[in-house]
Amino acid sequence: MKHKPVFAYAQLNARIMPVARGKYYQTPLAEALAENGLGEVGGGGTMQMKGGEIEYCGIDVDLFEVEEGGRFVCDFLTARGAPKGSKLCYEYMGNDIELPFGVAEGLAIYLNGTELPDDVYRQSDINVVMESVDRLLGKRGAIEGYWEGPTETALYLYGESANEMRMTIAPFMAEYPLCQRARIEKIA
Repeated sequence: MKHKPVFAYAQLNARIMPVARGKYYQTPLAEALAENGLGEVGGGGTMQMKGGEIEYCGIDVDLFEVEEGGRFVCDFLTARGAPKGSKLCYEYMGNDIELPFGVAEGLAIYLNGTELPDDVYRQSDINVVMESVDRLLGKRGAIEGYWEGPTETALYLYGESANEMRMTIAPFMAEYPLCQRARIEKIA
């Protein structure tokens, strides 16, 4: 007897746009679930904070085999680089289930967009920041998302160690004019 699929929500503690969510997580998960018959992806979404910045994103999953499928989704997304603080949520047999997953750590670099001298904005280029940070990080991490707000632009970095990423980019952040007054926060 075939059971009705159980709806689950994979909440990724990742501040990434829908295209990146699809590329890094949603499409590969859909393909993997289709291959093994444990479930299927029904869609995805993005949760924004009050000011418009992305808070997290998620993937809707119908689990055909709840326990095995739930473990598979968590293990698969962790292997794909899901950040710490991610969780798979579903209701099963009258219980709310929340399975934590993820190993990557995250940093957000918030570049000040209003308080630097006009010359800095004219003579600096955010693409230089992005290319330099990615180059410096190498295999330690990468910029996986960004957000352009009214007073600042955020770059979201994910990798094995937030502290190592911070130390690796610190000399560049200290010397490049557009990085003046930037703030860096751990996000995962």
